[in-house]
Parts: sequence; structure tokens; C-alpha cells
Amino acid sequence: MTGPPKSRRAEYAAATRTAIIEAARVLFARKGYFATKIEDIAVEARVAPATVYAVTGGKQGLIRTLVDLWSQAPIVAQTLSRQEALADPDEILRETAAVTRSMRETYGDIMRLMLTTAPHHEEVAESLRLATKRYRDALETVAARLRDVGGLREGTTLAEATDILWFYFGYSGYFTLLDDNGWTFEQSERWLVTQAAAALR
Repeated sequence: MTGPPKSRRAEYAAATRTAIIEAARVLFARKGYFATKIEDIAVEARVAPATVYAVTGGKQGLIRTLVDLWSQAPIVAQTLSRQEALADPDEILRETAAVTRSMRETYGDIMRLMLTTAPHHEEVAESLRLATKRYRDALETVAARLRDVGGLREGTTLAEATDILWFYFGYSGYFTLLDDNGWTFEQSERWLVTQAAAALR
């Protein structure tokens, strides 16, 4: 059952917030966090600068919003829920690689922004720490599922398995293959699955 329809005012407020967030995302990716001014975001979103502050809390509020958009994306919970029914370790790893690829394709700009800005801004660094914890917690859940279905080498602890998954499916795996090596997403995904499987078993 759906709730009552939104008022026109509520619809306008939601559309304004979305426009501001998207404008900030585009400008942060293009110019960087520090070079982007609230006035730039306001122009891009077609609102007043005061509206950017009022709706999102300024640049730091926007960073937190973008981190939540990425690190709490519904696809993560949906995937972990699906994996509870999987019993084939290879299928679990393939799905993990596919979702990691999807996250890179959809939110790679936000990840790059956080990784390059965090060393120079403590509040951004704190947001990155939160996102990283969520990310690693998800991979720990994958590691636990692999352990439960016999997908880990004998003697491999849950912590070790999580670290191995982080090595292949954390921030650096796809970015190194894509950015430094010039591989395609498909090549990267296929290689990461093969290497992670060999390392875990």
C-alpha cells in the first residue's frame, strides 16, 4: 500500500535536493573538492547559494551525502541477501566481482574523490573511514559465506579471508587494472575472480 501523494512543495524540495547533489557530484569530479565553490554548485543546480547550505549543509554535508549514496547503495544489501542462498564458492566470487564492477561503474567518481581528498581534509577522511568500514563489513559477510560453503583453504581465518577479498575487491583492484593498466571492466572482472579464487583456495 502506498502512502499519501507528495505535495507539490515536497516534490519541489526533493527535486531541488537531487539537483544540488548531482551538481556537486559533477563539479567535484571535474574540478576537485577544494576548487569547487558553493557558488559553482548553485549555478550548476540553478538555485541560490543559500539554498545549497540550507538543503545540504554545504560542501561537507554534500560529501557525507555522496558517501552514503555510494556506501549504502541498495545493491550491496540485495547481493549479500542473495548470497545467503548460494552454495557454490565460484558463483559467490563471480557475483562479488560483478557487484564490485557495478559499484565502480556507478560510483567510481565518488570513490576517487574521497581517496584523493581525504589526505588533505579531516572531515572527508572521517567520511572515508565510515565508507571503508561499511565496505569491509560487506566483504567480511562474503568471506563468512565462503567459509560456510567450504570455499576457503583449510586454516584460513575469517579475518585473513576478508583481507584477501579486500586486496582484490577493495579500492585498488579495479582502479589499478582500469586506470594504470588500461584494462576493460570485463577483463578486470574476469581476472579478479580467477586470482581471488586461487588465493582463497
